[in-house]
Amino acid sequence: MPFRLLVTLGLLCALLPLHHGAPGPEGTAPDPAHYRERVKAMFYHAYDSYLENAFPYDELRPLTCDGHDTWGSFSLTLIDALDTLLILGNVSEFQRVVEVLQDNVDFDIDVNASVFETNIRVVGGLLSAHLLSKKAGVEVEAGWPCSGPLLRMAEEAARKLLPAFQTPTGMPYGTVNLLHGVNPGETPVTCTAGIGTFIVEFATLSSLTGDPVFEDVARVALTRLWESRSDIGLVGNHIDVLTGKWVAQDSGIGAGVDSYFEYLVKGAILLQDKKLMAMFLEYNKAIRNYTRFDDWYLWVQMYKGTVSMPVFQSLEAYWPGLQSLIGDIDNAMRTFLNYYTVWKQFGGLPEFYNIPQGYTVEKREGYPLRPELIESAMYLYRATGDPTLLELGRDAVESIEKISKVECGFATIKDLRDHKLDNRMESFFLAETVKYLYLLFDPANFIHNNGSTFDAVITPYGECILGAGGYIFNTEAHPIDPAALHCCRRLKEEQWEVEDLMREFYSLKRKRSRFQKKTMSSGPWQPPTGPGSLSSPENQDQVREKKPAKQKIPLLSCPSQPFTSKLALLGQVFLDSS
Repeated sequence: MPFRLLVTLGLLCALLPLHHGAPGPEGTAPDPAHYRERVKAMFYHAYDSYLENAFPYDELRPLTCDGHDTWGSFSLTLIDALDTLLILGNVSEFQRVVEVLQDNVDFDIDVNASVFETNIRVVGGLLSAHLLSKKAGVEVEAGWPCSGPLLRMAEEAARKLLPAFQTPTGMPYGTVNLLHGVNPGETPVTCTAGIGTFIVEFATLSSLTGDPVFEDVARVALTRLWESRSDIGLVGNHIDVLTGKWVAQDSGIGAGVDSYFEYLVKGAILLQDKKLMAMFLEYNKAIRNYTRFDDWYLWVQMYKGTVSMPVFQSLEAYWPGLQSLIGDIDNAMRTFLNYYTVWKQFGGLPEFYNIPQGYTVEKREGYPLRPELIESAMYLYRATGDPTLLELGRDAVESIEKISKVECGFATIKDLRDHKLDNRMESFFLAETVKYLYLLFDPANFIHNNGSTFDAVITPYGECILGAGGYIFNTEAHPIDPAALHCCRRLKEEQWEVEDLMREFYSLKRKRSRFQKKTMSSGPWQPPTGPGSLSSPENQDQVREKKPAKQKIPLLSCPSQPFTSKLALLGQVFLDSS
């Protein structure tokens, strides 16, 4: 039977909604104010349960009402929930948690931590909270946003990750010990997303601190992945960071790859970088050519393009939101509606869904309260105002409360077929799922600012415009104010100018010295070339490598865009050809 017919037959079983839970007459759009309050209540039920039963552990175990460390030992749920508190309007709790984190979180610990997870949850969460501190009424120190305790914590955490990038390829290991660096026996195999999901946080950190090392390592990792793509333009799932050889050659948009594509787009918007956008658009062509079937995206062999897994993974549900950011609204809505039918079939998205069979995959039937489909709904609703997207939000609230709510928070759904629960509440439930639901139902939230209001901040480097909107969410839904990246830019430029002046001074001094020696000796003067000399080839290479590329960035708080796109009021990027 042809594949497309199988897809159609599979979807016929997925058309009945789980319920009809919207207030008001049948067929009317859900009431945003009603569901906004419901989402807020969900947040505090989960958040208060964590504080009462799990803090200072990373995450809550809702079935046993206790806590456990998962990704390190950082009080992770508290970091992940911090900017959500402000989005919900709770400035007093935001201020209290900032003090708690400063007093209790220590990164100088003997713990093996995921480089990827520590970056998106800890570094991203701290950077976002740092940039939102003034809006939350925190008394910021002189020099903010170019300095501050949360920024220093983010920098300390990120520096703990840098040893992972010290590989022959520049692609990082997946795990690092926060006290000792990379363990000698650490596996060199890392997933693609674990290599290409740093540019948003690390470029922000470099811009605020003036230290280019973070952005540099993130860019090298992105470039190495780009250079490792196949002849048909696809990347695989896992790669050896020592040899650069692909270990898992399945190519798709889901688990193990997803946020690499996401960060090419968001990095391009955040940094106004035409090369990153060009990379994504090339990938997008290959993805459409080889993995898309009837607005579903399958997994294929990266070198041949042949189908390897005809499945939809719940993590792929971010894709319609990403499509909306480049203005591809029609394709985004068609794919979103495919995914929404799966939600209505089960009351959530199973981790794996067999598209031809129209059912879950064995041992992949669970739903850990992931945010991706809700995230796409939020983006698409901002772009279209289509009430169908509010219906997804309504269904999500009703399903999660009905199936997942327990006395101590919300539990992961172990099996969507029989609604068995698992004893875990991931920190991303408060960082992402609840946040995107609230923003879907709160069109007046400051996050959605269209530039009509802003704050002018005086820094040691000039006036800076903040809070004008256009926030870029990292892959853990921590919003980054793109204007903040230009607040501290002069510091970096002045540093480079001093370095250039010093090089010029020593260059002139050497020339003068050479001239004097030539006039005083009978033979021509030769610079020393021994292994310890500055002029030795190996040391000259090191000097060239250490010199940062001088950037010609105007000292303006709102720089003009240097490539052929324009940033729309709602944060979308539309290419000139659209």
